[in-house]
Amino acid sequence: MSLYKQLLFPLLVASLALVAACSDTDNSVATMSASEADRSALMALDSASLAAASMDVHSFANSDAVRVTHVSLDLDVDFDAKQLAGTATLSLDRIDPQADRLVLDSRALTIEAVEVGTAEGFSDADWVMGEALGALGQPIVIALDDQADRVRLSYRTSPQASGLQWLSPEQTADKENPFLFSQAQAIHARSFIPLQDTPGVRVTYDATIRTPQHLLATMSAEMEETINKDGEYHFDMPQAIPPYLIAIGVGNLDFQSMSERTGVYAEPYILEAAAAEFEDTERMMEVTEALYGPYRWGRYDILMLPASFPFGGMENPRLSFITPTVVAGDKSLVSLIAHELAHSWSGNLVTNSTWRDLWLNEGFTTYLTYRIMEEVYGKARERQEAVLGYQDILNELDALPPEDTVLNIELGQRDPDDVFSNIPYEKGALFLRELEYKVGRDNFDAFLKDYFDHFAFQSITTQQFKDYLEAELVAKFPETLDMARINEWIHEPGLPVDHPVPESDAFKKVDTARAAWLKGALAAVDIDTDNWTVHQWLYFLNNMPKTMEMDRLAELDGSFGLTGTSNNEIAHSWLKIAIRNDYDPAFERLEDYLVDIGRRKLIVPLYEELAKSPEHMEFARRIYKEARPGYHPLAQGSVDEALGLAESD
Repeated sequence: MSLYKQLLFPLLVASLALVAACSDTDNSVATMSASEADRSALMALDSASLAAASMDVHSFANSDAVRVTHVSLDLDVDFDAKQLAGTATLSLDRIDPQADRLVLDSRALTIEAVEVGTAEGFSDADWVMGEALGALGQPIVIALDDQADRVRLSYRTSPQASGLQWLSPEQTADKENPFLFSQAQAIHARSFIPLQDTPGVRVTYDATIRTPQHLLATMSAEMEETINKDGEYHFDMPQAIPPYLIAIGVGNLDFQSMSERTGVYAEPYILEAAAAEFEDTERMMEVTEALYGPYRWGRYDILMLPASFPFGGMENPRLSFITPTVVAGDKSLVSLIAHELAHSWSGNLVTNSTWRDLWLNEGFTTYLTYRIMEEVYGKARERQEAVLGYQDILNELDALPPEDTVLNIELGQRDPDDVFSNIPYEKGALFLRELEYKVGRDNFDAFLKDYFDHFAFQSITTQQFKDYLEAELVAKFPETLDMARINEWIHEPGLPVDHPVPESDAFKKVDTARAAWLKGALAAVDIDTDNWTVHQWLYFLNNMPKTMEMDRLAELDGSFGLTGTSNNEIAHSWLKIAIRNDYDPAFERLEDYLVDIGRRKLIVPLYEELAKSPEHMEFARRIYKEARPGYHPLAQGSVDEALGLAESD
């Protein structure tokens, strides 16, 4: 036991005791060990100081000194208590031989025991849990002796864990079985696993998961080939991934293969439809491999989640989580599958080191998505989707403060969930599109393929990307590329002058038809929409005037059945128009829509629109009271903010 520890630990205990005395919360500080008299010092820093000292401002982890390299989970899934309970055993790389502590991230976890040791065995550890610091949660600081290369924590999650959603049978499709799923991005892994929750740390993992016997457990890892619902499941992820890609889903699930290396897990009601909708997944994989190198994750399967899933999809490796709202019956929304698959190269293979580097993940993935869609479905469709994406950028530029329209955004310690927007996605993709235009597609494809290979299974910063770009592309094309323009894209708000502007001939026809209808020169029923794509419908609706007369809305609805459309994206655009113009015939559908769907992209803008008038606000709060229990915690937080509700309301 070092003299350093003996001298500093009393300072820590006194400091944390003072924090505890001043705190209004019960769980702000916890210290655990066999005997206070025998404790050794762990640190003399509070939670804020730990976060400031970390390599990632959204993590307490001292990963520059001691880094977690492998996580071994042994967990029971308890639907009655709404908790995961068991152990997490962490393998360590002692980067700094003098380091005498390990700092982990946690949020609302109950830690029951902490042990340190080696392959020979474990012994009780001295440890302390610091005060809670907003979205960052609480640090866990564990004393390490000179030999320790692993730590084992016994713990259980909170029923309110931000990274887990527990659905009762009544909230699922069959009304008979519960469902559990995780959402760890951005910093929610710490709410169900104590670990170093930063994308700058990559870990392999294995897991043993025990569930009720009639339910199937799935994870973002290699799964057992034979599905046997026996209540105990084993998983292994041999490739190192950032913690936000650790994922679990448990429910009444069956499996249907789509190809030798792709398939769908889903509740029985949607399994066949999802497999048919996503049958082009193998083709998407093949064209991406041809462009950017081999798929390095073994299988690529899809898990269909309940409608309460707050996102379109989540790119958990080997098992993308997908919302049922994209099963439209005509493959019109499968760009989402292309996007999540593309993450297997950009994001999962080459990862943003911190959340201010998010654009390295999402911008590259959005660019790859457009390329995949063009290869599989043709240039015309890709052009339509690119125009809609460009309009998303323009809408964000109007809505966001300038500092939040920078690619390499300065987050400080803001919750990274609050700053996800179309900027890292679409502005990032547009920047890459400009690079492609300037050096030629073949040259840019070769650059990207080498980039993914060079940084494979690494987490990198924006500066590392810039250095690589300058050496491998700018230096080869000095007549068309310069770092000043590149820095403007990455570090300045808005869009640079003379940026690429996507266009679509198919949308020009829509513009003509809309203009004629608005002038009264063409009746809605006479608009030739027989061959319109979903994207043309979205473009038609998204570019309507903000204010419209009731009889014009009724004409559109009567001619095209917009209130009753089964396409959730079209319904979203139409319902937003209906709210703005108080079109009563659509409000029953609006109520059902908000109750049945939990995807933030689709519901939050509708609540925000409702919140603009007192009459609609009353309607919104009434519907939200019914819908809220079925929403994911992330969706709840967004809607709470939109409606001006405190978290306790």
